[in-house]
Amino acid sequence: MHSQRNSKNGLSCKMVLQAVGKVLRKSKTKPNGKKPPAEEKKQYLEPEFTKIRVVDFDLKELVVLPREIDLNEWLASNTTTFFNLINLQYSTISEFCTGDTCQAMTACNTIYYWYDEKGKKTKCTAPQYVDFVMSLCQKLVTDEEIFPTKYGKEFPNSFESLVKKICRYLFHVLAHLYWAHFKETVALDLQGHLNTLYAHFIVFVREFNLVDPKETCIMDDLSEILCTPAPLPAPLPASSAPTSSPSPSSQNHVTER
Repeated sequence: MHSQRNSKNGLSCKMVLQAVGKVLRKSKTKPNGKKPPAEEKKQYLEPEFTKIRVVDFDLKELVVLPREIDLNEWLASNTTTFFNLINLQYSTISEFCTGDTCQAMTACNTIYYWYDEKGKKTKCTAPQYVDFVMSLCQKLVTDEEIFPTKYGKEFPNSFESLVKKICRYLFHVLAHLYWAHFKETVALDLQGHLNTLYAHFIVFVREFNLVDPKETCIMDDLSEILCTPAPLPAPLPASSAPTSSPSPSSQNHVTER
């Protein structure tokens, strides 16, 4: 029943994510310093940061489809919540993501271009790209013809493909947060919330095959660390460090999407 989306449907999932949202709203601290240089951009892989989470239980339990819930309802509930929280997470550092500091929408060695409704490819700044993403997502999740909330209203045939589109764009935003604004996130003491949100999102999209692995592979090093059932009791061995850093040749290779 669509009218129950905000009550029973996905309740345990929402409780965790909304708790994160409440903490994010309370943060008033302003970070100091400029955007981290290129060689520091994988600071988010350091064990002192990856071990910080808001929850320490297996997120897989939160994303599995409950037997009494319709698949589309579950996708709608979770997708809407992820959109709201990723938008909120980005808002905490938005004043540091400007046309000057982020002249392109980047993550690792990838530059994302925006494609309008006519398929026209446009290179834009990161804040412009995120604005396009959030505006599109807001338009979709509030459209009763696509994300129905009234009893008896059916989901459209295109629903799954639109959910996949939303999730792909939200992944771009998360990847950019880690790649370009992790230093600011740490200064705000919000890395635990970002880690938990990212891990929950990745486990969710993997469970329902919502984002092509070729799309998310640029963050596989982080995903494999954060998506383990429980945090490791000890820091990762130093011998694993080289695998988390790109080779000189890969640093010079830029992918365009």
